[in-house]
Amino acid sequence: MKTSNSILQDLLQILPHLHPKVYFKTSLTALSHAMEDLILAGTDKSLVIANFQQERFYRQESRRYQRIAQRTDQVYVLAAPESDFVAASTPYATIPLDPDDSLAQEWHLIIIGQKYATCIVALEFASPVDVASPDQARQFKGIWTFDRQVSMIAAQLLLDKILVYRPELAASVKRAQKRYGLKSKALSDMGADRVSEIDARLFTDRLVTYLQASQYKQLKAYRTITKKERNERLINVITAAIRSSLKPEEIFKVTVKELGQLFNPCRCLLYRYHPSELSAPIEYEWVALGLPSLLGKIWLLAEHPLFEAALAGERAIAIADTTQDLGIQAYPDLSAQFQSASIRSCLLVPIRYHQTWLGILELHHCGDFAYVWSHSERALVEAIATQVGATLIQAQAYHNLETLNQQLAALERTQSNLIAIVGHELRTPLSTIQVCLESLASEPEMPLEFQQSMLETALGDSERMRRLIQDFITLSRLEGGSTRWQVESISLKTCLDLVLSSFKERSFPQPLPQIVLELSPELPLVQADGEGLMEVLTKLLDNACKFTNPDGTVTIGAQVLNPEAESVTSFASQSQPQLKRMLEVIIADTGRGISPNQLEAIFERFYQAEGFLRRTIGGTGLGLAICRQIIQRLGGEIWAVSAGKNQGSEFHFTLPIAFSI
Repeated sequence: MKTSNSILQDLLQILPHLHPKVYFKTSLTALSHAMEDLILAGTDKSLVIANFQQERFYRQESRRYQRIAQRTDQVYVLAAPESDFVAASTPYATIPLDPDDSLAQEWHLIIIGQKYATCIVALEFASPVDVASPDQARQFKGIWTFDRQVSMIAAQLLLDKILVYRPELAASVKRAQKRYGLKSKALSDMGADRVSEIDARLFTDRLVTYLQASQYKQLKAYRTITKKERNERLINVITAAIRSSLKPEEIFKVTVKELGQLFNPCRCLLYRYHPSELSAPIEYEWVALGLPSLLGKIWLLAEHPLFEAALAGERAIAIADTTQDLGIQAYPDLSAQFQSASIRSCLLVPIRYHQTWLGILELHHCGDFAYVWSHSERALVEAIATQVGATLIQAQAYHNLETLNQQLAALERTQSNLIAIVGHELRTPLSTIQVCLESLASEPEMPLEFQQSMLETALGDSERMRRLIQDFITLSRLEGGSTRWQVESISLKTCLDLVLSSFKERSFPQPLPQIVLELSPELPLVQADGEGLMEVLTKLLDNACKFTNPDGTVTIGAQVLNPEAESVTSFASQSQPQLKRMLEVIIADTGRGISPNQLEAIFERFYQAEGFLRRTIGGTGLGLAICRQIIQRLGGEIWAVSAGKNQGSEFHFTLPIAFSI
C-alpha cells in the first residue's frame, strides 16, 4: 500500500504562495527537538504527527516520544518498518509505511496545540554522494513555520494518509479533528485568524542548545572569515585596478618633476614622515640644473619646532622669504640649513590620510627674489598631496597584500581543519558510546566481561570528548586573556611527580615507552602557575609517548641557562628589575621525529603531523598551541628540535627562575 503525492507537493498545491527552502539534516534535527521541547516544557495537550522516514531513525527518538506521549494522547509516528514496527508497545500510534511510498523520503513534524501550531514539512532531495560522507550532509527541501493555517493543513493531509494505512484509527483521528478544529473550516481558511503564542526564549535557547557547539563556532568563524575576505578582496581589487595603469614610483617621480618645473627655478621633494618615527631619507626629488641635490639625505625641516605644530594641524606652511622671516631668523641653525640648500622661498604641505601621517611634500623656490605663494597655488599643491596620500596608502596595501592573503589562507585552513578534525573527533567517540550503550540496553543477557568491556570503552571515549572540549575552552581562554594565573615559586620535580603519577592511573591504548628522569637535585625553583606548568608537561609527555614505540625512551631533563647581563622585569613583581635567569626543560624521545621545515608549524592550531584522512594517530592539533600560549604568558619560550623523520625529537621550554629575596 502506498500513497501518491508527497505531503510537500500537496501542501504547495493548496498554498502556492509558500516558498520551500533547503535544510541540512542537522538543521532539521535541531528544529525538531526544539519544537518537541515546547511540548515537554508546556501544559498544552497538542496533536503531534511525526514522520521519521525509516524505523532506525525513529528508534533513536523512541524514548523522547514516550515522554511526549505522557503529555498528550494524540501522538502519531510514521516510519518505513524494519521490524515489527506496528506491534511495538508504545503509548502512541505507530503507522508503518510502504518503503516505496514517497512518505519514506519525507521528514514531517506537525504540532497543533491550543496556544500555538508549528510544522516541518520536508522532502529529501540530496543524499551524500560519497558513502563516507557524514549523515548530516543529507539535504531536504521543505517548509518550516509557526503559521497555524499551514500547520493545520499539513496535519489534515497527514491524518488522511494515516487513515489509508490504518483505517482502524478513524475514531482517534476524528477526535483529533474535532478537538483541534481541523474540520471546522475550509482548508484554505482554517486557523488563518489565529496567531501562535510560543515561548520564544525557550524555543530559541533549546534550538541553540541542540546545534552542536562545534558547528556554532564554525559558523561564527566562517562569518568572520567571510567578512575579512570580503574586505581583503576589496583591497585587492582596488589595488590591482590602480597598479594596472598607475605605478606609485612613477606617480611620485612625475609629481615632483611636474611641480618642480611649474615653479622653476625650484626644487621639489617628496619623502615619508611620521613624528613618532625616525626620519627617512628623501626618496623623490626634482631639482633645477645648478642647484644642490638633497636626494637620499635626511632632511629634518618638518621636525623643527617652528613647523611641527602647524604641520600637525594639517596646515600647509608657506614662507615667502626665508632671509626676512623673523621666525626662521630666530633659529640660526635653521637659517643656515635654508642657505646651504639655496632656499629663498618654500612651501611645506603635509601628506596625511584619515588623520594618519604619511609624508611631506616640499617646494623650494631658489631664485634671487622672494616668491609669494598664492592661494590657488597652495590649493593645487594640497590637492596633489591628497592624491599622493591615497597612492601611498594603496601602495602600502599592495605590499601588504601578500601577507594579508597568507593570513586569509591560514584562516581558511583553520576553518577546514576545524570542520574536519573536530567533526571526526566528536563523531567517532559519540558513535562508539552510542553503540556501547545501545548494546547494553538491548542485550540484557550479555556476559559480565562484555558488559565491563562496553562500559570501559564508553567511559574512555567520553573522557576523550571531555579532553577535546576542555582543550577548546583552555585555548579560547588563553587567547582571550581571561585565564587567571596563580604565579608562585614551585618545584619542577614536584610537578613532574604529579604528572607521572596521573599517567600511571590512566589507561593507554598501548604500553608506554620508558620514561627517564635526568634532573639534578639542585635545580632551582621556577616562577610559574602550577596548573599551567602541569598542563604543559602533560601534553608534551602525551605527545612524546604517542609518537614513540613501546620499546623506545622518553627522557626528561633540565638545565639552568647562563644569566644574561640585562635588566628585565620579573614576572612576579613588575616593579623590581631583576637579572634574567631561566630554567630550560627538555623532553626528548626516540620516536617518529619531525621534518625540519615543520618545527615551527607544529605549534599552530589544528596542525596535524599527518593528513587528516590518512592519519593513524588521533588528536586535534591543539596541544602544542596550548603549550605555547601557556609558556609565553609565563614569560618563557618553547621550541622543538629534530633531525628529521624517525630520528626522534626534543621539545624545549624555558621558565623564569624564582629569585631569592
